[in-house]
Amino acid sequence: MSTELGRFRKWVEESDNIVFFGGAGVSTESNIPDFRSADGLYNQEYEYPPEQILSHSFYIRNSQEFYRFYRNKMLFLDAEPNKAHCVLAELERKGKLKAVITQNIDGLHQKAGSERVLELHGSVHRNYCEHCGKFYTAEDILSLDGVPHCTCGGRIKPDVVLYEEGLDNDILAKAVYYISHADMLIVGGTSLTVYPAAGLVDYYQGKKLVLINKSETAKKADLVIKDSIGKVFESLLLEEHMDQ
Repeated sequence: MSTELGRFRKWVEESDNIVFFGGAGVSTESNIPDFRSADGLYNQEYEYPPEQILSHSFYIRNSQEFYRFYRNKMLFLDAEPNKAHCVLAELERKGKLKAVITQNIDGLHQKAGSERVLELHGSVHRNYCEHCGKFYTAEDILSLDGVPHCTCGGRIKPDVVLYEEGLDNDILAKAVYYISHADMLIVGGTSLTVYPAAGLVDYYQGKKLVLINKSETAKKADLVIKDSIGKVFESLLLEEHMDQ
């Protein structure tokens, strides 16, 4: 085991108030593309830039094109949780992990068994009629053609935070609470360049800030591990089995 992984495991063992803050890199190992990676959606060519398509104003004025992109590039309903998702769920069951704060919208943390998940950017699995508020699943959105409409005639909108839209204040407040009270904060799969979400890390007051990411991150930490996040979390399970 490397020195970094050894220290990571030791800190996890010693801590009982861990918070995990995750970005797109947590989901890429479940074959969900990262928008900002070298081969991610932001480096592919479309009729409009993804930032524009995924904006509130574009959704309003060109819902047809928004939904064409959304169905093709945002819905990965066959994706399965990877080792990182599963180990985080296990840490929660053991009472060590108090919350998962995620920028992802795929619902894989819940699928792995995590219960206390704060979704900063919403979820593709929640969709609501803009007129009557009726709930629709992601499967419903896939099954409908063009712009999806409710039985009442209203347009259905994903419960996903688009560009030009603000984050949910209640979720932000809860994220600040968990991070500011944590004795260990693990940040994984994010370069910490997207605000306001990245600014939440600044509320951490402890001395066990761990950054796990293959590429450089925008913040300093007490421990930096440049490796696959699934591999890093799987090492906790491997060492646990070796100790038995």
